[in-house]
Amino acid sequence: MAEVLVFHHGQGLTAGVRDFAEQLRRAGHTVHVPDLYEGQVFESLAEGAAYAESAGFDTIIARGVAAAEGLPADLIYVGFSLGVLPAQKLAQTRPGAKGAVLLEACVAASEFGAEWPQDVPVQIHGMDTDPFFAGEGDVDAARAVVATAPDAELFLYPGDRHLFTDSGLPSYDEQPATQVNHRVLGFLDRMR
Repeated sequence: MAEVLVFHHGQGLTAGVRDFAEQLRRAGHTVHVPDLYEGQVFESLAEGAAYAESAGFDTIIARGVAAAEGLPADLIYVGFSLGVLPAQKLAQTRPGAKGAVLLEACVAASEFGAEWPQDVPVQIHGMDTDPFFAGEGDVDAARAVVATAPDAELFLYPGDRHLFTDSGLPSYDEQPATQVNHRVLGFLDRMR
């Protein structure tokens, strides 16, 4: 089975992120879920974003990179929103990356290199009118990755919710989140 490193979103390592990781474990995968916020979980995305800003996005990314140290090279990196930053950096720059799943965010591949690595499959998921994913350019970055990477998929779901994949938050949307989980499990099975 696959070995997966999952990075949480801007509210921290929530129960919903832990539940997602547990679903992957139940499917037989080895899953690591580091806490990039050092134990802090925030009630709102605004509070979590303020913490990330004060800590520094470079610090959050560095914590993610440090979490990969000592783990096998052939990991699949999964990031939820803010967690896409370390996931995408590692997928693009750490030798041996086996794949990436970017949930509700994507940055231009040029942030971490010239282009998406040709040998790293990627899935990107987001809502088509999410003010963060669709409204801040992430969907455009995702389309650019999909246009240049030979094994890349972009899945857009109808709706405007951010963090719709976190089952513990009010923004959770069960139907598309279930589709995401099904597609992610299929991706992981393919990467074995």
